Amino acid sequence: MSNSLLTLTTDFDDASPYVAAMKGVILGVNPAARLVDLTHQIPPQDVRYASYFLANSLPFFPSGALHVVVVDPGVGSERAILYAEVSGQRILAPDNGCLSTLFSEAEPPTVLRHVRASRFFRPNVSPTFHGRDIFAPVAGHLSLGLHPARLGPSASQWVRLDWPQAKLTRNGIEGEVAFVDPFGNLISNIPVEMIQQRPEILRIGKRSLKRFAWVRSYADAKPGELAALISSNGKLEVAVVQGNAARQLRASVGTPLGVGFTR
Repeated sequence: MSNSLLTLTTDFDDASPYVAAMKGVILGVNPAARLVDLTHQIPPQDVRYASYFLANSLPFFPSGALHVVVVDPGVGSERAILYAEVSGQRILAPDNGCLSTLFSEAEPPTVLRHVRASRFFRPNVSPTFHGRDIFAPVAGHLSLGLHPARLGPSASQWVRLDWPQAKLTRNGIEGEVAFVDPFGNLISNIPVEMIQQRPEILRIGKRSLKRFAWVRSYADAKPGELAALISSNGKLEVAVVQGNAARQLRASVGTPLGVGFTR
């Protein structure tokens, strides 16, 4: 496992020295580690964004990959650090809800431990930089084959974020914007399984819109056209083709988003 795949996800920004410091510590423990940057552009301290990002990216990695997540507004507090295994993926992350979308009742982690074994930390731990002084050296040791049982005691609970669920109404479905991607597309919390027919009304915030295209892909609508479709993650998506739906509709995470049927 000396050259095992190890990914990094943070809110540090690519230009910061913090990412480089973490890489230096990891490589100091295991010079053969294969480091892959997933992103360092998570919005600062945005645990919900991190949760969505991880749930929609980690499942596609090869089994056995080790993912280090440092989106940690509670650094220096009593929040726990978790080591987890789920669906063949290994994860080090703060216990602040950033794993709550990846973990589900249908597929909970098969291994869950609190990381407490300080002998695998750097000698001097800064209360403001656990990414460098705890996460990075622990990740380096894990990539060399350290057994997770040596990290700390097993756990059975983790912080869960409260994610609103879409609901059926008499004439439609009520949900909300769960994620806004970099193109300004609005990804809702309405799963495809709830949509049994073509929506005739699109409700966003206080607006009820009847002029929109119901399409299979962006290419099926005209540039500038408002479109609704099923996103690659199986949720209702609203887009402005070659435009920015979030800006045009003044919508953001949490904005009500639903569909209506007249028959």
